[in-house]
Amino acid sequence: MIKFVDLNRQYEQIKDEIHAKIDEVIRTKDFVQGRFTRELEKEYGAMHGFKHMIPCSSGSTAVLVAISSLGLREGDEVITTPHTFIATSEPIHHLKAKPVFVDIDPVTYNIDTTKIEQAITEKTRAIAPVHLYGNPADMEEIMRIAKKHNLMVMEDCAHAHFAKLNGRFVGTFGDINAVSFNPGKNLGAYGDAGAIVSGSDELYNRAKKIFDHGRLDKYTHDVIGYNLRMDDIQAAVLLVKIKYILEWTKKRQENAALYTELFSGNPKIVTPKTQKGGEHVYHLYVIQVENRDGLMAHLKEKGIDVRNHYPVPLHIQPAFDYLGYKKGDFPVTESVASRVVSLPIFPELTKDEIKFIADEVNSFVR
Repeated sequence: MIKFVDLNRQYEQIKDEIHAKIDEVIRTKDFVQGRFTRELEKEYGAMHGFKHMIPCSSGSTAVLVAISSLGLREGDEVITTPHTFIATSEPIHHLKAKPVFVDIDPVTYNIDTTKIEQAITEKTRAIAPVHLYGNPADMEEIMRIAKKHNLMVMEDCAHAHFAKLNGRFVGTFGDINAVSFNPGKNLGAYGDAGAIVSGSDELYNRAKKIFDHGRLDKYTHDVIGYNLRMDDIQAAVLLVKIKYILEWTKKRQENAALYTELFSGNPKIVTPKTQKGGEHVYHLYVIQVENRDGLMAHLKEKGIDVRNHYPVPLHIQPAFDYLGYKKGDFPVTESVASRVVSLPIFPELTKDEIKFIADEVNSFVR
């Protein structure tokens, strides 16, 4: 059986370091908002050039805090993509604002920047792009549009640790941005964890209050906030893994390149593509085929664990019925959602396994 993500292979390589670091947390009793989270802020932030970073309890709560810091009011609109996980749009709803969906680019699967301005109204306050699958969105164009219309930008970087556009890391373009350290992510903790990152002092200070009970100090609360702090055991795990993340990212890219080479002779398989200047980090390696469900069944019969991200677009999710969208509103998203298959792509995947998977895909898609 080839797992979709085999975390045990990674664990076997670093388990001694992991155990030692976790023991250090337990020994020092620095469990919450301690020196390990502070060290993670320093290390992860320095690698990206982030001015501010706040480790928090999950990628979803990072999005919640980031969106909350924008000061949205009831009825405000936030433009985002319907082809992603619901965590990007949930906080918009919880804040009584309105998610406004824009169709995706058929090549990168990210929000189609040529359609954003058509969706802007007098109620629009922000744009929330997602760097889907680890492929950077066109942030330069998004920021140009945002500046033109006086809008804020929140990047969802959950899939995209160390992805770049024209040499610049994602998460450094928007006003305030969210990162996920879910165990399955390229840089994953051993439980839920995430971070808010920003270059804005004002938004950082707002977010810092929101994620920790609205505190000014231990017993003074300036606003009504939440308890969304990262625990130091997760920070400790990430401090071990961060030493290897660039090596693991390179390995993902090498594995993706091998897949693409092995599929190059099959015109019925659409392989991942980036925009000019983009550096994909392949949180997911996603192909498009005509008979997606048939291919998935075939691969699972052969002992290959594959997935589908994301089969039901957000605009036709029952939870968002109240927005009034219907099937057919975003044809590119709907077409892609019916055709995409995510193949195993973790760093420890061997060349022989990739060749076996590719052979099985090519034998079915003819």
